[in-house]
Amino acid sequence: MRIVVTGATGNVGTSVVESLGRDPAVSAIVGVARREPAIPLAKTSWIQADIVRADLTELFRGADAVIHLAWLIQPSHDEKTLDAVNVEGSSRVFRALIAAEVPTLVYASSVGAYSPGPKDRRVDERWPTGGIQSSYYSRQKAEVERRLDRIEREAPRLRAVRLRPGLIFKRDAAAGIRRLFAGPFLPNPLVRPGLLPLVPAIERLVFQAVHSHCVAEAYRLAVTRTETSGAYSIAAEPVLDPDRLGRILDAKPVWTHPGALRAAVKVGWLLRAQPTHPSWLDLALGVPLMDTTRARRELGFTPARGADEALAELIEGLREGAGFETPPLSPDTGGPLRIRELLTGVGGRAD
Repeated sequence: MRIVVTGATGNVGTSVVESLGRDPAVSAIVGVARREPAIPLAKTSWIQADIVRADLTELFRGADAVIHLAWLIQPSHDEKTLDAVNVEGSSRVFRALIAAEVPTLVYASSVGAYSPGPKDRRVDERWPTGGIQSSYYSRQKAEVERRLDRIEREAPRLRAVRLRPGLIFKRDAAAGIRRLFAGPFLPNPLVRPGLLPLVPAIERLVFQAVHSHCVAEAYRLAVTRTETSGAYSIAAEPVLDPDRLGRILDAKPVWTHPGALRAAVKVGWLLRAQPTHPSWLDLALGVPLMDTTRARRELGFTPARGADEALAELIEGLREGAGFETPPLSPDTGGPLRIRELLTGVGGRAD
């Protein structure tokens, strides 16, 4: 199989490329990214291309499958740019693979595509995917799902799989995740259990996560198990809540009003002290808990690491300034003393 992976140099992309490279059924991998990395990975050739501008039809021609991971989280202060890449760029990917007669698409959706739902029980893939309306990320994930619905109706021979994972962590993504969500002012040495004494205890701050290497296996299975199609919710156990976060961080959960926490995040975002838009809190509090039975049964997805292990690994990576030698994940991308992050505006540039 010849597989094209868009967004191949990010947190999930690097794990997916490595997972595919170990599969004897995969003969060649084409990793597509805005900035070409220098790192060699098994069976992989790199192509520098922007999904908004490149001739994607020619790039996809001859592929057995396209895994579409490319997605911008930043610049959070420029929703127009995010929409151009995430929504319109995804539409270009879908149209191009149809034109190139690629038989399989695996698309990186998200738990963020789901409409508001319960935190005291699990919902399956039939739960509505209208998104959380105050969250630009969630609205865009939901809109891309609608566009994929239309593509599937127009091209019934296409095998389309959409994975909806929870939060995705790994140690090697620490530098990239810090830039995307914490910004340049977070001192790495302070990110360790015991030094952060408190965690906010909010009733609906209950969420699911999965290790990047585990979710990469789900993508590999979705590509190689050609009888599968449709949507799959992806997460590992246990569910993360304030009590469990407190144990992982060696910190005390303290009741916090969600409105007060959102206001604090908004002030930091408006002042460009940190890059996270306050709607990410809305997303965390709004999305439902997912039932992953279908992924286990049909894909054979069994996470090798727990959600708590994945988060603990990320925290260790943040403390150590860990990264990976691709532009989105490298600790050097922010420049000496993170000066490039400051000069380009916190939350003001595509990472």
